[in-house]
Amino acid sequence: MTQAATLEILRQLISFDTTSANSNLELLSWIQDYLQHSGVDSRLVYNEEESKANLYATLGPQDKAGVMLSGHTDTVPVTGQNWTYKPYQLSEHNGRYYGRGTADMKTFLAVALAAVPAMQQANLHTPVHLAFSYDEEIGCVGVRRLIDMLQSHPLKPAVCIIGEPTTMQVVTAHKGKLAARVTVKGKECHSGMAPLGVNAVNYAARLISWLEQLALKKKVEGPFEDGYDIPYSTVHTGTVNGGTALNIVPNHCEFVFEIRNIAAEDPHTLLAEFRTYVERLIAEMREVDEGCDIQIDITTEYPGLSTADDEEVVAFVRDLTSNTERGNINFGTEGGLFSQVLGIPTVVCGPGSMNQGHKPDEYIEAEQISQCEAFMARLINQLSA
Repeated sequence: MTQAATLEILRQLISFDTTSANSNLELLSWIQDYLQHSGVDSRLVYNEEESKANLYATLGPQDKAGVMLSGHTDTVPVTGQNWTYKPYQLSEHNGRYYGRGTADMKTFLAVALAAVPAMQQANLHTPVHLAFSYDEEIGCVGVRRLIDMLQSHPLKPAVCIIGEPTTMQVVTAHKGKLAARVTVKGKECHSGMAPLGVNAVNYAARLISWLEQLALKKKVEGPFEDGYDIPYSTVHTGTVNGGTALNIVPNHCEFVFEIRNIAAEDPHTLLAEFRTYVERLIAEMREVDEGCDIQIDITTEYPGLSTADDEEVVAFVRDLTSNTERGNINFGTEGGLFSQVLGIPTVVCGPGSMNQGHKPDEYIEAEQISQCEAFMARLINQLSA
């Protein structure tokens, strides 16, 4: 395995625009052809429309649990971002490789794929499973289909390594996420007779203010969890849309918010508190008009990751990285689903930093690629010694 091989594969992966709004099937077709050339069979687990898919492949013995290397194939969009480099063309400058997905997280996929010939030659006594998902960026959507497939599989992987960018530190925990859309239905009328209507924007503002107060309460009162830059659950409102004209009392307003919770806190408990306040406001609105309402629809939800330090997977992966530093991350991964739904001990460890992810001129350092390649070589050695 050479860095030249990794970079050539990365160049191919970057060339596919796999923004979550697009299909990833062309990229997966390229990966399947590459694997087939090395004598590795793979299977696709499609979405309902068969416009996107997860890929799953096993190298080595088919009758053992093994190590799963997991990553997502989708990326965030470049729309509205001011790029110096072409986002879907790998570019190098001063030891940095630029392109959408270099940090998050096609480099990890490239390193794993570049290692496939070495894995095939190594006579693995413990298998390596490749699990590449779709639609991670919009709420860990696609991997759930892969998890359904694995639940019925006679042998599940023994451990999972998710290659999200952690600068090759072994991460054992991240927060969970619950996102919801709130729709406020008021009653329109001429603004000169505003007291006769029900202003949906005003009621949405009161709800948003309640959520902001909850966020401030979490910041002051906790609960708290060590290891995070922000060691408490956060609450955030992202977008608001309502009203049609200044002289019309608005009958509709919609906003989305999210809760990113530490392990010690159940987001549904916080959501229940919010619903109690919502019911009070609905009753108030219906004193003016019975047709008023407030609806809450959960749009995205995935659990946090909380792997105990004494789990074997933690020591195993730390040995592979030669990095004893530990840390938590402030972004989510598919790890909580693998851990909680399938019961697979999971850690996050991959090249690059999310400080470069989701931004214009996203890049990864050449040194990070080298560290990940060394990690992969040690993994092959461990599983074939």
